[in-house]
Amino acid sequence: MQNTRKITDSIIWIGANDRRIALFENMFPVDRGVSYNSYVILDEKTAVLDTADSEVTQQFLENVKRTLNGRDLDYIVVNHMEPDHCANIETLMRLYPGAKVVGNAKTFQMIEQFYDMDLADRTVTVKEGDVLDLGAHKLQFVFAPMVHWPEVMMAYEQTEKILFSADAFGSFGAVDALFNDEQDCPFADLAEMRRYFSNIVGKYGPQVQAVLKKAAGLDIAMICPLHGQIWKKDIPQLLEKHDKWSRYEAEEKAVAIFYGSMYGNTAEAAEILASMLAEAGVKNVAVYDVSRTHVSFLISEIFRCSNLVLAAPTYNNGLYSPMANLLEDMKALNLQNRKVSIIENGSWAPQAGKIMREKVSALKGMEILETCVTLKSSLKKEQMETLQKMCGEIVESLKD
Repeated sequence: MQNTRKITDSIIWIGANDRRIALFENMFPVDRGVSYNSYVILDEKTAVLDTADSEVTQQFLENVKRTLNGRDLDYIVVNHMEPDHCANIETLMRLYPGAKVVGNAKTFQMIEQFYDMDLADRTVTVKEGDVLDLGAHKLQFVFAPMVHWPEVMMAYEQTEKILFSADAFGSFGAVDALFNDEQDCPFADLAEMRRYFSNIVGKYGPQVQAVLKKAAGLDIAMICPLHGQIWKKDIPQLLEKHDKWSRYEAEEKAVAIFYGSMYGNTAEAAEILASMLAEAGVKNVAVYDVSRTHVSFLISEIFRCSNLVLAAPTYNNGLYSPMANLLEDMKALNLQNRKVSIIENGSWAPQAGKIMREKVSALKGMEILETCVTLKSSLKKEQMETLQKMCGEIVESLKD
């Protein structure tokens, strides 16, 4: 059966939810699933904007067929060539032999890499600023290279002022309410949007900044991404969030404590510090066991918080591997501009603090606060004063 939603009288959402998927990109947990958004414009000419993942092909093709209602398909606009959005291009080309694929030079290079299709006389190659005329609707192409693939472009529909934003402004999670104004809180899915941005696009902050500058020159009434909700309300606030994230500026003055602990001794120090911070008036301190919490959630929290506490034991004369993995992810995602406090543990030769300090110092704009707590096996009474000093140092840094 057809499962579509009208965006306007002439533009229809023809995507699908996948609530069975466990891991996005076979890596990121998505307990709430994921949406694959695709759109049709019905005008003098018809256009499908991006397709969908192979897991939802049957629903997607049914949506296309019923929405076109016997009409031919004139264009398949490919804003992004990642397989969760391009998996049905070949099928659509076969079902609609008159359709032409619209993309840029890099789009078609990738199509050749993914498919063995004869595209002779069936392509429209566009450049930055080109306009595809569908009749009353006109699609202006805004290139967004490395947000987060090199071929990515966006399509701005000039008449109804809708930005089809590819993977930008997307989110994890299947959509219960397709439009963000269908919820009491338009930012109800903020945590999953932040986790999506920080892990999928986070590395490419400068490229996102370039796109935001382009978006500032457009009159945008609605944003239609390829994952997550369609934005009809609070668009300036949405752009502001992405501006902060892409400048690696903390979203909040907040503290997140990340600990690794084999037998509970390092965890004890982390938990006591959290209590000290709460007693000192710091609100909403977050504590995470890096061995139990998937790294994508940890990265999302690092994008949110201004202050980080890293607590870990020495392991095989090196750093406890779950903490080492977190620090490697921070490096890979270009994380910067945070204040960091360090707690280390080691029964005979503590090395964790030294290694964490080196790895954090290699990142841009990171300030390592002076007080370091060194445990030798377990927290002792005489170290409580140092832990309290660390707490005070963090509290003062939050006032800066």
